[in-house]
Amino acid sequence: MNKFPIYKPLGKRAILIEWPEKIDENILNEIILFQKRVESLKADKLQDTIIGYNSLTLVYCKAYKDYDTEINEISSLNTLCTLEPKRNNRLWRIPVCYDEEFGIDLLEMSEKLDLSVGEIVKLHSENIYTVYFIGFLPGFLYLGGLHDKLVMPRRDNPRIRVSKGSVGIGGSQTGVYPIDSAGGWNIIGRTPVSFFNIKQEKPCFAKAGDNIQFIPISKSDYFELEKKIKAGNYILKVQLI
Repeated sequence: MNKFPIYKPLGKRAILIEWPEKIDENILNEIILFQKRVESLKADKLQDTIIGYNSLTLVYCKAYKDYDTEINEISSLNTLCTLEPKRNNRLWRIPVCYDEEFGIDLLEMSEKLDLSVGEIVKLHSENIYTVYFIGFLPGFLYLGGLHDKLVMPRRDNPRIRVSKGSVGIGGSQTGVYPIDSAGGWNIIGRTPVSFFNIKQEKPCFAKAGDNIQFIPISKSDYFELEKKIKAGNYILKVQLI
């Protein structure tokens, strides 16, 4: 049996650290604590740290001198993470319009899952999701916590264009498209909130370990919020939990 985490060299300037291959919040918490400790103690040596569902990649500014020595140092840091206090999570409340104009796959999902559109909206919006990592596109949050009844395979034929703000379901995951792009997830709604803005100091407001809750709004509320956001008169709701 493998002892986790497992360390692997990625060339001379990066190290991949892996945990068990599953979506698990306890694993995510361990990864985040490890990331914070490594960044605080090796800030001058690291160019970037990248979180995945079950991994952390350390990218160095230059080649490390000795791989075994480096592994011994960072593995000792991971052991210390068990002593870290429980962290506070940020909960972001995201307004979503589930109208069929935006939720273009709602009717098909309703038929295939044997659920009414109202039941889909209720199940999707009542859960609190965890941000595991950001990928695929800048600002695309991979969220865990989807209700089992809403699990739906990706579409056989991906769309060439999915609108910015579209909320989708792909397998056991849900997420929001931060920009217009191709995509194969089942679209159930849309939010006027921007998930990626390169003009801001922090282009993406959320990070791994944060929580997301989707709040249903009407179509008229959607267009009203869209105007406020474009005018810079809207502040996204967030709280510590």
